[in-house]
Amino acid sequence: MISQLSWKVGGQQGEGIESTGEIFSMAMNRMGYHLYSYRHFSSRIKGGHTNNKIRVSTKPMRAISDDLDILVAFDQETIDFNAHELREGGIIIADAKFNPKLPDGLPSVRFYTVPLTEIADELGTSLMKNMVSIGASSAILGVPVESYRAIVEDMFLRKGEKVVEKNMEAIRRGFDYVTELTGGQLPEFQLEKANPQKQLFLIGNDAIALGAVAAGCRFMPAYPITPASEIMEYLIKKLPKFGGTVIQTEDEIAAVTMAIGANFAGARAMTASAGPGLSLMMEAIGLAGITETPVVIVDTQRGGPSTGMPTKIEQSDVNAMIYGTHGDVPKVVIAPSSVEECFYDTVEAFNIAEEYQLPVILMTDLTLSLGKQTVTPFDYNKVEIRRGKLLAGQELPEKEQNDLFKRYEVTEDGVSPRVIPGQKYGLHHVTGVEHAETGRPSEDATNRKQQMEKRMRKLNGVLANFKNPVVADAPHDDADVLVIGINSTIGTIQEAKGRLEQDGLKVNHAQIRLLHPFPVDEVKALMDKAKQVIVVEHNIQAQVTNLIKQNVGGADKIQSVLKYDGNPFLPKEIYAQVKELTKHGNYERVSQ
Repeated sequence: MISQLSWKVGGQQGEGIESTGEIFSMAMNRMGYHLYSYRHFSSRIKGGHTNNKIRVSTKPMRAISDDLDILVAFDQETIDFNAHELREGGIIIADAKFNPKLPDGLPSVRFYTVPLTEIADELGTSLMKNMVSIGASSAILGVPVESYRAIVEDMFLRKGEKVVEKNMEAIRRGFDYVTELTGGQLPEFQLEKANPQKQLFLIGNDAIALGAVAAGCRFMPAYPITPASEIMEYLIKKLPKFGGTVIQTEDEIAAVTMAIGANFAGARAMTASAGPGLSLMMEAIGLAGITETPVVIVDTQRGGPSTGMPTKIEQSDVNAMIYGTHGDVPKVVIAPSSVEECFYDTVEAFNIAEEYQLPVILMTDLTLSLGKQTVTPFDYNKVEIRRGKLLAGQELPEKEQNDLFKRYEVTEDGVSPRVIPGQKYGLHHVTGVEHAETGRPSEDATNRKQQMEKRMRKLNGVLANFKNPVVADAPHDDADVLVIGINSTIGTIQEAKGRLEQDGLKVNHAQIRLLHPFPVDEVKALMDKAKQVIVVEHNIQAQVTNLIKQNVGGADKIQSVLKYDGNPFLPKEIYAQVKELTKHGNYERVSQ
């Protein structure tokens, strides 16, 4: 029996590839297995190759696997594109409809031609070929057909019991056909039993949306864009239940300015986009900075520039998020590494935005945003709402008739008292030009210096109070190498680290979660404990590498492992490249 396996289904967009993977995954999740999935899809609504690769394990993991155990193919293109991933002895289940053929040069694999479409047609519709394929896969894995009943009922019972039974029959027919082909179960593909437990199975975007609800967000203006749209779609369903609303705006400029306006009025509001939308928001981010209005913006990074590759991973918005606005604007950039962190960091983003009265950008990447993972249920007892110096609901001191409230009062921590429109004795001026403490426009040199320094002092407080700006697995005080990453690379680096240590290298690993203001002390301490530093990132300009050099130094010991072809890193790629970069130093060890 095996403790983990990798399964992939592929075909043309519109053939039900996503739903096939979803049903298979839900069954595995309910049986207690840990899952990590990655969906490859084209930048079009219908047509074009798509696949869903799902890793199933008895233990938690946070990366897609290097190889593939089972490939379910709805067309020849799926075999041609993906069969090279199959391990020796792996399995292809192919629909007989397209007369499948094996490409040359494959390792020894088992090839089963199954009439998926024909069986589905016999049951009434070719659309059920995905259910037949699930049954075929389950025969290989030894997963009982009845394991799917509750899921099928959840999906189809509203259409009637007959539809449920038709789908169950499709699974059963696929199961029986492959069982007859193989002559019974294949022991080398039998999964060890998992411990049934309560766990979530969701994408990072859903975790962000749920975190926003928990944080008290009640308004989201947004424009749909891949890979951020699921945040808006989730909140469209959920926010009205809490008295909130979502508005689909005409563009990203309208979205961010509406979010700023709602926050100015005292509501917690956010918007979400990707690189092209973030570019349009830059001037408004500056407005939030100078008017000291809190706002939370999610940037789900994808391949750029321009339209680029909307459905592929990249981490190339780092410079834009930190430096994109004109002028010196205090802002915070948070980079969660996991689905769990997506939830908790979203809550923290709202708190930081209000406590320090500035824009907060929550940065993810496509793999983290759309990759579905098994997650321990969130602990809502950890959620706290901190609104900082907001004086809404409080009685303000009486003022003379022409006196204005010092909304931008110069303070030691850089944060001024904040009121909402209409609050008695809270009258003040608001403008995007430089202003005095009451908000009235002012170009006085002394005032300009005071206001600029006041706003930038906020970042000192953020840096001092942000919990765990760097997540580190760093057991060695004299490491051969420190591997650094951001966002979704955490699990892949961790797997590569394990393999490198088996080779005798002493490896520390750090994931940077706060990119701006930069946690210099924490990163420097980790770098000082390593002979060599290697930064793993998805862009061509080594943006995170240069950010570290700029803030910490140590350029002589830092190297980069870069990938920018749209595909996520595999553990074997990081392992091989770190191995290559370290072999030229005195870091090699004899395996014990």
